[in-house]
Amino acid sequence: MSRSITLGHEMTAAQPISGPCVWTGETLENDATWCRAWPQGAVNEIDRAWRRVSELGLRAPDFHVDAFPLPSLAGFFDSIRSELEDGRGVVRLKGFPVRDYDNTALRSIFWGIGCHLGTALHQTAAGEIIGEVRDESSDGGRVQMQLSAKASGDQAVLASRARARSSGPLRFHTDRCDAIALLCVQNGLQGGVSKLASIPHIHNEILRRRPDLHALLCQDYWRSRPEDEDGPGQEKVFALPIFGVRDGKLTSQYSRTYVEQAQEFEFVPRLTPDQNAALDLLADIAEESCLNSPFEEGDIQLLNNHVVYHGRTAYEDDAAAGKSRLLLRLWLSMPNSRALPEGHEILWGRTDPGAVRGGVERTL
Repeated sequence: MSRSITLGHEMTAAQPISGPCVWTGETLENDATWCRAWPQGAVNEIDRAWRRVSELGLRAPDFHVDAFPLPSLAGFFDSIRSELEDGRGVVRLKGFPVRDYDNTALRSIFWGIGCHLGTALHQTAAGEIIGEVRDESSDGGRVQMQLSAKASGDQAVLASRARARSSGPLRFHTDRCDAIALLCVQNGLQGGVSKLASIPHIHNEILRRRPDLHALLCQDYWRSRPEDEDGPGQEKVFALPIFGVRDGKLTSQYSRTYVEQAQEFEFVPRLTPDQNAALDLLADIAEESCLNSPFEEGDIQLLNNHVVYHGRTAYEDDAAAGKSRLLLRLWLSMPNSRALPEGHEILWGRTDPGAVRGGVERTL
């Protein structure tokens, strides 16, 4: 298959980023204020809201914010949104009593909290809106370890979704939403450590060490649009820079798996050695500067995908001992989100600040 491709996006991002979004793992280890306790009375108020929707016969995701009232927490949620957009870009809420509820109740509670923070988005073309992050690699074939669509005779790259739904490690990446929320329902036997890295810090370090490679990361990289996420019929590849800046605010849409999958299409330009070197340097700096922070059951981790990369270590389950890792996941479009650079509408749909954007169009 032959096809012509025209490059079109190049972002000007040649100045260091400043502000609280620039941090290292050591910074957060020495400043635990990125972790927050629920305000006094919050858990009881959340419980009352859950009981209300239960009495109405409602379950997530079939209710909206008005059905799950949390009036005393409005200011608390405002402060979280502010921290995500204009602060460090990451918050971990501690101590929700997950063992007091079954999984159906926890889905409704997590959904209700998410509705107070932003607008939930579909995560697959099949309509998944509350993700369950667990090991499905041997789940009786219910979810296959899918390979990306192949456009050459080379070995296909394991899809990002298959990696996420296995017990293996996850490389640093962003998701297709302004903010991601994860609720730790249960830990596995061992491993599964959350890894967080400041994108502005990585941006600044690459600019300082190798401005030539930084310039490449501000130009187009071709990525795939995987069928196991977007469904058939979508444009299979698209191009965006790794780093983009608008109105002084940085954004990064990055998954090396998507870049590797795009190389399976013969009409996509081959990555140059320097382009690969730039991605290698990004990964190295993310690894050396990240925070490794294990989840505790009941933690809710929220992060701004524009300024924080996330990943995880491999983990091990022991189902017989009741130690099977389960996280619930929401993709959220945030009402106080930043404007995105021109060209990002190819992935996000809209680029204006505060717009409902991102996620996956439901087509199946």
